[in-house]
Amino acid sequence: MNLEKYMLPCLFKTLFGIECLGCGFQRALFLLFKGDFFGAFMMYPAVYTTLLFLGIGTLYFFDKSKNHQKPFLISAFVNVIFMLGGYYFKHFYL
Repeated sequence: MNLEKYMLPCLFKTLFGIECLGCGFQRALFLLFKGDFFGAFMMYPAVYTTLLFLGIGTLYFFDKSKNHQKPFLISAFVNVIFMLGGYYFKHFYL
């Protein structure tokens, strides 16, 4: 099955012509499903931190009995750092 033809285009890139901080996440996730872990990292360096952030965010949303706020904020900060670093790397070194 060819899942690449069902991927959503980046609206920011379509309107303004430059990539956003999230461009490449769908393709990186697709590479993860195929088992290409290094290729996923090279496509979008924040793929692993984004998945960690989404996992902790899910815990924070569904499990109100435990305090998940501090890990949620830490993972958000780490994810932003990786997103900015990956964006800088893609635009100035590739």
